[in-house]
Amino acid sequence: MLKLLGAVLVILAGTLAGFQLARQYADRPRNIRGLIAALQRLETEIMYSYTPLPEALRRIGQQSREPLKGFFVTVAEEMSTPHDRSAEEAFRLAMDAHWRMTAMKAAEKEILRQLSCTLGTSDRSNQSNHIALALQQLKQEETVAREDQGKYEKMSKSLGLLLGALIVILIF
Repeated sequence: MLKLLGAVLVILAGTLAGFQLARQYADRPRNIRGLIAALQRLETEIMYSYTPLPEALRRIGQQSREPLKGFFVTVAEEMSTPHDRSAEEAFRLAMDAHWRMTAMKAAEKEILRQLSCTLGTSDRSNQSNHIALALQQLKQEETVAREDQGKYEKMSKSLGLLLGALIVILIF
């Protein structure tokens, strides 16, 4: 009876691990789409509303869903008084604090890092060009993420269950 319970727990753990990995494959395109929407709103705030960057980032954070909500709010807080950090430094600190909660990979992080180097340091049209470039790169990453999701999401679920079953067979 105890062996059976142990076998069920091992299979369950393997299955849950597979489903967790599959969820990351499903969440990555969703997170990238959210980031694209947030950057499009940022471009609108900069170009048409003449909103200061910290206030624009705060608004975007309030309009976004987690985990991007916390990320943008942290960037806005770091750029505001009393911290008064540059956009590059504020983005770096927010990435350190919030990136683990996203399903995004290093490519998206690098795109944001490069964008943060130009935000707040040039005129509106130049910032708009850099945001447009970042949006284009993120759309390419979203395409790759969707392809990965199609390839690996179902396989991860099955592999988790099969790995759990293999461990049970090897142990018993």
